[in-house]
Amino acid sequence: MDSTEQNKDELFASAYEWFQSMVTAWVAIILILVFGIRHIGVEGPSMMQTLHNGNSVIMSNLFFTPKYGDVVVLRKLEFSEIPIIKRVIATEGQTVNIDYLAGTVTVDGVVLDEPYINERMQPPWYNTIDFPLTVPEDHVFVMGDNRNHSNDGRDVRIGLVDRRDILGKAYLVLWPFSDFKLL
Repeated sequence: MDSTEQNKDELFASAYEWFQSMVTAWVAIILILVFGIRHIGVEGPSMMQTLHNGNSVIMSNLFFTPKYGDVVVLRKLEFSEIPIIKRVIATEGQTVNIDYLAGTVTVDGVVLDEPYINERMQPPWYNTIDFPLTVPEDHVFVMGDNRNHSNDGRDVRIGLVDRRDILGKAYLVLWPFSDFKLL
């Protein structure tokens, strides 16, 4: 084999390796986007000041178990076909109580420190579930940060959320860039 043929073979092998690497990278990116990381748009004012209408967030359900304070994306078909974004207030076995006169939420008898809420909470206009309530196994209780403009776990149409209805945790505000932050 002369050097010209050897150079052609090496060039072909190099091009084939490069092509194989690119295909593998694209397949990995597609799998991550389909099964692990998703982009979702925020609709409405229910999570202000944390999230604003029109924000885009990155969420994932990989290795995720909901806990207090997590901002989650969920689907509750009884309420809306569009996924909604709320904050986890309590998880299974915890007891939640809401005192509208004081404007406070308590979990297991402890008043929550909630610096993220938009304004003092008032009684909602919609039909609410009864408090106090204990969160059953494999469920969470969620609320919006903008409590006076949020249909959330207090609303009988949403109520307690089965963990299977949680699509994932929101990790990052991606758009607009002026709101870019980790959640």
